[in-house]
Amino acid sequence: MTWLHNYSRLLAVATVLLIAAGGMVTSTGAGLSVPDWPSSYGYFMFAFPLSSMVGGIFYEHGHRLIASTVGILTIGLVICLWLYDPRRWMRWVGVAALVTVILQGIMGGITVLYFLPTPVSISHAGIAQIFFCLTVSLALFTSPGWHKTYEATKHNDHIISTLATGLPILIYVQILIGATMRHTGAGLAIPDFPLVLGGLVPHTWNFSIAIHFLHRLGGIITTLAIFATLGHLLTHHRTRRDLIRPTWFLALLVVIQVGLGGWTVLSQRAPLINTAHVVTGAIVLASALVLGLRVNRHRFPIENPLRLSTTATRETS
Repeated sequence: MTWLHNYSRLLAVATVLLIAAGGMVTSTGAGLSVPDWPSSYGYFMFAFPLSSMVGGIFYEHGHRLIASTVGILTIGLVICLWLYDPRRWMRWVGVAALVTVILQGIMGGITVLYFLPTPVSISHAGIAQIFFCLTVSLALFTSPGWHKTYEATKHNDHIISTLATGLPILIYVQILIGATMRHTGAGLAIPDFPLVLGGLVPHTWNFSIAIHFLHRLGGIITTLAIFATLGHLLTHHRTRRDLIRPTWFLALLVVIQVGLGGWTVLSQRAPLINTAHVVTGAIVLASALVLGLRVNRHRFPIENPLRLSTTATRETS
């Protein structure tokens, strides 16, 4: 069903905007610009005067509005999945997305009510990435290409299976390290780039320097892993365009991401550059997830979308 796929894509795009809005809130220090929750200065969220959305309030309240819209879209998608998609496992993926976005909203409220506690802020960032991955998965699972019978996916290449499965995990850990660095104020603990305090490794250590250096080291490891995956695919699976294309995209994105990371430091954490780094990281994670799911396509049931649509119609008639 094309419309269901387009709806899922809309939700994924809206989630990217939500991550960008959240990034701007943190980058501009606007997290407490609206000190109450779930209301906004006593107003019902959607009744807050637009004329009052100035300064940090613009970023924080705008973030809440986008988050509420994403939540409403998620509820609608879950209802559509239960009505029109007979794949039981698919319905529960939708429910998982709904539970995650509700949890994310609650975590967002806690960060405000308890004055941005670091562990909660980091968890808020981590859950956002999980929700984004779920929306991207829903978009992939409802796509026409997913329903094709990929006989070529039944491979015995354990190397590509390991690489493609491990990449999203590695990137997610890297994002969590970055979130820890970001929410502990360690973003400029190492103020130069590409050098590290004038050398290759820090000559002095504290928590801020250690977490910042670990994030840079993780960036190197992630980049090498992505290019190793690309090299393996080009060598052994050159005809698999469904795998080659997202991996080329990943390779391009990770180069951009490293550049944005360096630019963030050199710009003294300029909000737009910092936020672009956060958003690109999320897209890198999502791209790696798509690759991993496609490599493991043979582990999922092979469905005929026409048969599914007919079955769904009969069940509802």
